[in-house]
Amino acid sequence: MLRESDFYIRRLHSLLGIIPIGLFVTQHLVINHFATRGPDAFNAASKFMESLPFVLYLEWFVIYIPLLLHAVFGLYIAFTAKNNVNRYGTFRNWMFKLQRITGVMLVIFIAWHIYQTRFQKAIGAQEVDFDMMANILSSPFFLVFYIVGVLAATFHLANGLWSFLVTWGITQTPRSQKIVSFITIGVFLILSVIGMQAIFAFVI
Repeated sequence: MLRESDFYIRRLHSLLGIIPIGLFVTQHLVINHFATRGPDAFNAASKFMESLPFVLYLEWFVIYIPLLLHAVFGLYIAFTAKNNVNRYGTFRNWMFKLQRITGVMLVIFIAWHIYQTRFQKAIGAQEVDFDMMANILSSPFFLVFYIVGVLAATFHLANGLWSFLVTWGITQTPRSQKIVSFITIGVFLILSVIGMQAIFAFVI
């Protein structure tokens, strides 16, 4: 039986995954996509984001703290969840399992991504610009690492959107949940294309 504390943790977890984290991930992919227009376009978009008023507070209270809470709650859910795909290999059971797997993967990917980018800027080692990402992705290992990481992020966000709508009682009927399944698959595909185009813009 679901404990009352678990109920509220899951609601908070799903809310943070969409607002603000999901919105930030979408915005981050769009900014990165400016790389397809060349180094100057990407650097200008990146500089614009860094020049926003109260950017430090925005980063901590809109990105880092919600992300940390979502990650901690997510790990708790991932390692306490009962996966039953071996007995009931339905589509939704597989989505449930993949959501937990990609969540764990993203904890590793995001932590390393922050270390390679924001941390390096914070200690004055390098600016976060087109050249930084091009240097990182020049390594075949990190190219694959970022491809897998971005695909994990877009899947986790899209499937998390489906879970959010169910958790908050917005889609209650089987028909509405099926319709949203198709919509979220579309979200996954669109965001994945944006993410892949951005990655390969730094390589080519």
